[in-house]
Amino acid sequence: MKMKYLVLLACALGTSALFAQDAPAEPEKKDWQWSGIVGLNASATGLVNWAAGGVNNLNGVAFGKVRLLYDKNSVSWETNLDVEYGLSYLDQKFDKFQKSSDRLTFNTKFGWAFHPTWYLTAQAGFNTQFDLGRTYTGTDDFNPVISNILAPSYTDISVGIDWKPNNIFSVYLSPVAGRITTAYVSDALQNRFADHYTAAGGLRQELQEKYGTWKYVQKGEAYEKDYTNVKAALGLSFKGTINYTYKDLKVMTTLGLFTPYTWDKTKLYSYNDALYTEAWMLDAQKKDPSIDLDKLAWQYRDNNQRFGNFDVDWTVSVSYQFLKCLNVTLSTDLKYYNGVMIADKDGNKAERVQFKAVLGLGVGYAF
Repeated sequence: MKMKYLVLLACALGTSALFAQDAPAEPEKKDWQWSGIVGLNASATGLVNWAAGGVNNLNGVAFGKVRLLYDKNSVSWETNLDVEYGLSYLDQKFDKFQKSSDRLTFNTKFGWAFHPTWYLTAQAGFNTQFDLGRTYTGTDDFNPVISNILAPSYTDISVGIDWKPNNIFSVYLSPVAGRITTAYVSDALQNRFADHYTAAGGLRQELQEKYGTWKYVQKGEAYEKDYTNVKAALGLSFKGTINYTYKDLKVMTTLGLFTPYTWDKTKLYSYNDALYTEAWMLDAQKKDPSIDLDKLAWQYRDNNQRFGNFDVDWTVSVSYQFLKCLNVTLSTDLKYYNGVMIADKDGNKAERVQFKAVLGLGVGYAF
C-alpha cells in the first residue's frame, strides 16, 4: 500500500511539474507603454436626378490619438496627443472645399506616488487647432473668419493630486491651476481681411470679443472693454480620464473642468451707450428721477468669469478594429466656455453648449 501511494505521489508531482513547465509565463511589465489609434475615415455621396435634393460630396477625416505612459517605482509620467483634421468637397458653385473638423490637443502630467494609488502631480496641457475656421455662406459673399491657430488656444498648468487605481482610470484635482487663453491674430492675417472688418479693431478685435480675451477698465466715469491677445486666470481644475482596451475595442474619454477664483460682482449698467457702476447710476438718478435702473441692461464686471462657473471639455472616442486594418470610430466633443459668445441663426450671441459627433468607417491601426 505504501508503494502504491509513493507511485501515485510521484505521478502527481511529475504531472504538476509538466504543467508548470508548459504554462506560459506572465508577460513582464514594461516601464514604457504605448497605446492609441491612428487612421483615416472617408465617405462619398453620388446623386443622379435625386428628387429629394442634395449635392455630390466627398468627406475625409484624418485622426490620431496617442498615449505614452512611463510607470516605474514611485514615478508616473503620462503624455497624450490628440489630433484630427477633416475636409469636405461639395459639388457646388461656391465653397467647394470646407473644413469639417480641426483639433490639436497635447497633455502631459508627471507624478510621484506617496501612496500606491495616489500621486502628487504636475500637469500641463495645450489645446488649439491647425487651420483657419470660417462660417461658410454657400455664396460668393465673404465667409466670416471664426477661428484660427492660437485663436483660440488654451494652456493649462497646474499642481494637484492624481488618483490612479490602475492604468485605465485616473482622476486629477488641482486647487492651484492656471489657464492662459489666447485670441492671437497676426498682422499678416489682420491686413489680409482688413477690407472685410472695417471696425477699428478689425478681425483681431472680432476674435478677441468672441473668445473673451478682454476685461472692463475704467475710462473717466465710464467703463470700456480693453482687448488683449492673452488672458490669464488662476482657479480650480478637475480632470477624469479613461483609456480602456479589450481585444479590438478601444475606449478613450477625458472630462476636464476649470473654474477661476475671480469673483467681481460689480454691476455695470448700460446708459447712453456707455457702462457705469451702480453707485454712479444712483447719483445720476438723483439728478434725473426718470432713470429707472430696473429697466436698464446690466452685466457683471467680471465677464461671467467667476468661481463656480465651469469651463467644460469632454471628449469621447470609441473604436473597433476588424480585418486588421479597417475600423469603425465614433468620436464626440462637448464644450462650454464662460465668456465665449456664439451667435445663433438669428445673430443673437450668448454662451452656448458646443457639441460635435463624428461616426466614421475607414482604415486605421490601433495599438
